[in-house]
Amino acid sequence: MLTLTFQSAKDHHACSTNYQKFAEFKGGDKEWGMDKPFPLLEVLENNGFDDALWALRCCEPQEEQDKLFRLFDCDCIERVLPLFEKEFPENKRLRYIIEVARRLANGEATQSELNAAWADDWADAWYVARYVAGADEREWQVKHFKEMLSKRI
Repeated sequence: MLTLTFQSAKDHHACSTNYQKFAEFKGGDKEWGMDKPFPLLEVLENNGFDDALWALRCCEPQEEQDKLFRLFDCDCIERVLPLFEKEFPENKRLRYIIEVARRLANGEATQSELNAAWADDWADAWYVARYVAGADEREWQVKHFKEMLSKRI
């Protein structure tokens, strides 16, 4: 899980208005503790996507960014996956991609394994992303995705 601290946000010159909004959510930065970590997902839930994206720079040293970004991607996809699985309960392929991506981030899988998982499911993943984003063409997406699945099963 990606975490950051109030001190790291200050060190990276956080916007005072958005910093204060999140500090109030946590009960105050001094009360929470300037060096006590909190999950980046809390920033996403309380302050929104833009602040969470900015806060990524406060999470860890640069050498760990690839791993952290991959894990954050997995967390974000997993949060909307239930919407997809409600519509397509039999499709577990995207869950598998998330699993392989997490294993890769933790040094337990190879890039080749992830590439193989994505090779079969890239088109599915693209349509899932559009589906869960709530695009205006949702009916078309569902119909098109079901057609894709019927061809691949």
